[in-house]
Amino acid sequence: QVQLVESGGGLVQAGGSLRLSCAASGRTFSISAMGWFRQAPGKERDFVAAIRWSGDNTYYGDSAKGRFTISRDNAKNTVYLQMNSLKPEDTAVYYCAGKMLGGSVFRPNEYRYWGQGTQVTVSS
Repeated sequence: QVQLVESGGGLVQAGGSLRLSCAASGRTFSISAMGWFRQAPGKERDFVAAIRWSGDNTYYGDSAKGRFTISRDNAKNTVYLQMNSLKPEDTAVYYCAGKMLGGSVFRPNEYRYWGQGTQVTVSS
C-alpha cells in the first residue's frame, strides 16, 4: 500500500556528512508524519528525527539535535536526513518510517510503514 525506499547510506569518516533520502510511493495520502530511526547491532531501535507531511513541525532525538536536519519535498514524496558532524556512534542501519494520525512520533511502534534500511558506517 505504501512503499518506502531509503538511499544515501555509506562509509564516511568521523566529522563527515551524509544525506539520506526516503522516497515514498503508493497511497502516501494516508501518512501524517515521516520519521527516521536507527538500529545498531545489539541495540534498540532509536528515534532520530521526524517531520509532519504537512506543516512545519519537526522533531529530533537527543543524539541528532544540532547535527542532523530532517526535511521534505512534498512534490517528490521524499524525506531527507542531512547528517553532519558524524560520529562513530552514529553507525547503524537507518530506517525511514511512515505513520498515520495519532500516537507519538517518538515511538517506533506507532509507525505502520517501514523501509528496508540503509547502512551508515562512520569510521574513526
